[in-house]
Amino acid sequence: MDYQILKDTVEAEVKRFGMISEEEWSYKFSAEKWSKKEILGHLCDSALTNIRRFVVTQYKENENIVYDQNFWVKAQNYQNIPIADVINLWKYLNLQIVNVVENMPDEVLHKNCDTSKTEQRVYTLEYLIQDYMDHLQHHLKTI
Repeated sequence: MDYQILKDTVEAEVKRFGMISEEEWSYKFSAEKWSKKEILGHLCDSALTNIRRFVVTQYKENENIVYDQNFWVKAQNYQNIPIADVINLWKYLNLQIVNVVENMPDEVLHKNCDTSKTEQRVYTLEYLIQDYMDHLQHHLKTI
């Protein structure tokens, strides 16, 4: 697989992010909704979780690697971190994802990871990589 599209996305988005004010990054429509900054933080958390999935599943199939997105965003306290720090974290986590997946042998793409909180949900690495990229694009559109 060619992950140049992810590299290009990171580069383009970092430029675009620089045009958004700190106030706009921090604005919340309501207490229950995430700010743009928290959405980007969520994408950092997703990257962290998926790096773990992408590495661990290569040597240990069906490992249960779960992600509680609301807990992570709250625990990471993204709303109170300077946006430049969140942008840099997002950038370098995604560049690391590119590094991991570009160095992944094709023969491990069929290996499975369990992402379930309750009932078993097992996906191949190939699916999880594509799902990560789709999820990233979805949230970038909301920022």
